[in-house]
Amino acid sequence: MPFETAIQQWQAGERRVRAAGAEEPELAPTLDRVTGALLAELRRRLGGSFTVRELVDLYDRGTDWSLDMAATAAPDEPRAWDPALADAAFGRYVREAVDFAGGRLLDRG
Repeated sequence: MPFETAIQQWQAGERRVRAAGAEEPELAPTLDRVTGALLAELRRRLGGSFTVRELVDLYDRGTDWSLDMAATAAPDEPRAWDPALADAAFGRYVREAVDFAGGRLLDRG
C-alpha cells in the first residue's frame, strides 16, 4: 500500500475518533484509553526508531489484532471497538517515524 493511501486512512480514523468523542463526551476517555493501548502495541511491535515504510508495512499486514486489544481495554464498551481507533493510533504513531515531518515524508536519500 502506498504511504499516501495509508495516511489518508489514518487521518480519517483520527477525525472519526475525534468526532465520536465530541458527539458523546462520556465516551471520549474510553476512546483515549483504547487508542493509548493500541499506540503502546505499535511501540512494542516497531520499537522506538522506525520508518514510515515499516509502519505502512505493518498496517498493510492487517489490524485484526487491534479488535482484541480494544475489547480487552474496554470490554463493556463495544463502541470503542471501532477499527477507526486502530487507524487513529497509526495516524498518531506515524508522527514519531524517523522519516516523517509535518505530514510528509522526508527525503532520506
